[in-house]
Amino acid sequence: MGSAPDAAPTPASTVSSTSAGTAERPLDAPWSRPPDDVLAELGTDAGGLSNADAAARLADVGPNRLPPPQRDPLWKRILVHFDDVLIYILLVSAVLKAILGDWVDFTVILAVAVINAAIGFIQEGRAESALEGIRNMLSVNAEVRRDGAWARVDADDVVPGDVVRVRSGDRVPADVRLIQATNLRVEESALTGESVAAAKKVDAVGADAGVGDRSSMLFSSTLVAAGQGVGVVTATGTATEIGRIQTMISEVRSLATPLTRQLDRFGKLLAVLILAMAVVMVIIGRVFHDFTVPELISASIGFAVAAVPEGLPALVTITLALGVQQMARRRAITRKLPAVETLGSVTTICSDKTGTLTKNEMTARTVRTSGRTFAVAGAGYAPVGDVTLDETDGERHADLAGDRDLAALATVMMLCNDARIVPDESDADGWRLVGEPTEGALRTLGMKAGVDPTGWWRVAVVPFESENKFMATLDADPDGGLHVHVKGAPDRVLDRCATQVGEDGGTEPLDRAFWDAQIDALGGRGLRVLAAARRTAVAGTDDLDVDDVADGLELCGLVGIVDPPRPEAIEAIAECRDAGIRVKMITGDHAGTALAIGREMGIVDPHDGTGENVAPAVLTGPELEEMSTERLRQVVRDVDVYARTSPEHKIRIVSALQSHGEVVAMTGDGVNDAPALTQADVGVAMGIKGTEATKEAAEVVLADDNFATIERAVKEGRRIYDNIRKSLLFLLPTNGAQSLVILVAVLFGLTLPLQPVQVLWINMITAVTLSLALAYEKAEPDVMRRAPRDPKASILDGAYVRRILLVSLLIGGATILLFYVERAQGVPIAEAQTTAVTMLALGQLAYLFNCRFLDRSSLTLDVLRGNRVIWISAVTLLALQAVFVYAPFMHSWFDSAPIDVVEWGKTLGLALVVFLLVEVIKWVGRRWTARDHVPALVERPDAGRRAGLG
Repeated sequence: MGSAPDAAPTPASTVSSTSAGTAERPLDAPWSRPPDDVLAELGTDAGGLSNADAAARLADVGPNRLPPPQRDPLWKRILVHFDDVLIYILLVSAVLKAILGDWVDFTVILAVAVINAAIGFIQEGRAESALEGIRNMLSVNAEVRRDGAWARVDADDVVPGDVVRVRSGDRVPADVRLIQATNLRVEESALTGESVAAAKKVDAVGADAGVGDRSSMLFSSTLVAAGQGVGVVTATGTATEIGRIQTMISEVRSLATPLTRQLDRFGKLLAVLILAMAVVMVIIGRVFHDFTVPELISASIGFAVAAVPEGLPALVTITLALGVQQMARRRAITRKLPAVETLGSVTTICSDKTGTLTKNEMTARTVRTSGRTFAVAGAGYAPVGDVTLDETDGERHADLAGDRDLAALATVMMLCNDARIVPDESDADGWRLVGEPTEGALRTLGMKAGVDPTGWWRVAVVPFESENKFMATLDADPDGGLHVHVKGAPDRVLDRCATQVGEDGGTEPLDRAFWDAQIDALGGRGLRVLAAARRTAVAGTDDLDVDDVADGLELCGLVGIVDPPRPEAIEAIAECRDAGIRVKMITGDHAGTALAIGREMGIVDPHDGTGENVAPAVLTGPELEEMSTERLRQVVRDVDVYARTSPEHKIRIVSALQSHGEVVAMTGDGVNDAPALTQADVGVAMGIKGTEATKEAAEVVLADDNFATIERAVKEGRRIYDNIRKSLLFLLPTNGAQSLVILVAVLFGLTLPLQPVQVLWINMITAVTLSLALAYEKAEPDVMRRAPRDPKASILDGAYVRRILLVSLLIGGATILLFYVERAQGVPIAEAQTTAVTMLALGQLAYLFNCRFLDRSSLTLDVLRGNRVIWISAVTLLALQAVFVYAPFMHSWFDSAPIDVVEWGKTLGLALVVFLLVEVIKWVGRRWTARDHVPALVERPDAGRRAGLG
């Protein structure tokens, strides 16, 4: 096993020596020192600590856990929700109202700003709480030697100097220097990026060894794949290797999201426009119409309050929070609200293979003996599925009694094996692996074939070592006969064989050329190939070493193993392609295996690599190392499979994609993946196999480690973006209409149809009722059939801006018309203003139904169904407006007055006219778009074929 690509500096291990009275001191490079020296310096021995000593050390060094990331103080987390230019305008307006002594207006304006901040603060807190539920990185308990006896304690209570014992399936509780090791192999991919479990031994290594080469050390939070070991704890908590790296990751800066960038630009532009118009209005009102200063201040505040969509920040927050809740139900936890929307703008998804695109359950698919090929059904570790043989007269079930060649191979794979397949306690019908995935697949094969290991017992073993690439066992059968069983890499096993098992179970000469061809054929199908061999041992033999299996073995056959793709992931990849999203697979597998899996999953077209593409079908880590940044940028969009990569390569791939303006989502699980996740526009961490550092660096955490969850999140992000656009299309014309009413009155020296506090009333009830209803809209039918939107494009294009202006004129014009007609008829100003407010409320209610569909016609029965919140909001709006019109206390607060049925009839009639005219505007927009529409051209000659369209 190689070292980690960029070995980190040696962390200092924490030591507490209560006997010497010292609290802590560093222990340098324990992996390079003999175990006895490490024990002596830690003030302990192989018998472990006493409970009293352990308690004293725990008081010195603190609990063995990674602290949560440092959070901003409460006041800062609250104030950040006021950090919006539109809210600033509201706060300034409130201050001016307080200076003028209009305390009712001041209270209402301030209340709106506070409510917005409270909603954002609460919803982000809920999202963070959801993440807490899946923080399960550290082991729950550990087996330590205390007071001379083994005991299980909480992992938080483990201290430097504790002697711990780990076995297959355990998670290592702290950084440990080994003092005993038996066939010990540990899964360290979270730290090193190595997909193969690392062999561990007691022997010291060089002080300058990288993390991946410290074979005498076990690291906190890694998983024991096989064997057992005993060691002394050298570091706990943040002093561990994983704790040190997590601390470094917290310093990485993250990017702004497309939504936050667009809304920030939009808010600043709108603020400048509002202030400019207010200045123009004051100048005209003072110079041409001789308004008094208090009147001009009141009119300006009314205009600013009318023009500011103060419901927008809360609306966006609530829409995103609803998306968080929806994604949580779909097994994705969103740590940062805007990340939900960012997923909707993703153009490229870079995904790990193991466990995300695949099931992470190695499965034997093919058995090849000297004369026949057997197919193995089923997936994963469940011992359910038949072993069948294709014959000329059809398929038949294999039988160990009749198929002696299969029996020989399955017996070797069952017995030369340290894995166990046991019922899953959390799933009544499930099975769980204890051990390494490859051995689990072979154990399951033996169970499917019907091998019964009862009566067999192991006498000796040669454990798997990376330099040998095979495992051998000396096993006694129920009758006492001794047999050597070997499994491992085909080339290493073949080198040791002289004969092979025939179809009838007999012995025949080895045909090396035949087996080499079979190995290539299975490897070309993306299968990992293992070989099985055997021989009879001399009676009385009780030991086994590497030299005993150097030659003279009898080859039983080959097994092709694969990590099967998730069926739902294959469908999700097809959905992504339809949505114009490229999926790129990044794996540590060999290029041939990776390409075969990519083709099976639909990531790569089956014909890729046979044409005249400039870019290769698959790019390996060594090739990446040799590529310049400029060359990588040239090919990165065309290469969909990256093999033999380390986590360090991911950040180069992400940066190269982003140089083309791509919005990139990157998945990861290991600590070294965290920088790439931070660099990506959306970092997606694995909730099951992901490290704590990776989860903290990510915006989204997948609770099920499933690629299909990412695709569903993309769909949710697009729905949310659509709903935010619908909300903007609704809010801005309503604010535009209100500000137009005041602007026209001031510019022409007329009586104000609305008072500032009345404007706030209509803003508040529509924002709290009508605009929130659009956050619950379902996805448009074509949401996953559109190309990804350009993240640089405005959230509202020219057509929508024209619609906003026209609708503002319609609703504002209807309100002005109704108010001045009422005044001309001698209606009191309070009653006329109440009618104007009612016209705005009903006009906006009618327009809400126009906004349910962005471009489709709302003259359909579909507009009346599919979102019950619309009707709840409509009834609530009418009820609140009735209170505004008829409640005496509202007359005192808002200067409103009762109106009769005739006024209600006028407002309802004009609201219906507004609805129909907006539909005419949408129809003209559709015709305009259809006239100007030009089908998109394929960018590259092979683009259609590469997307599976050719």
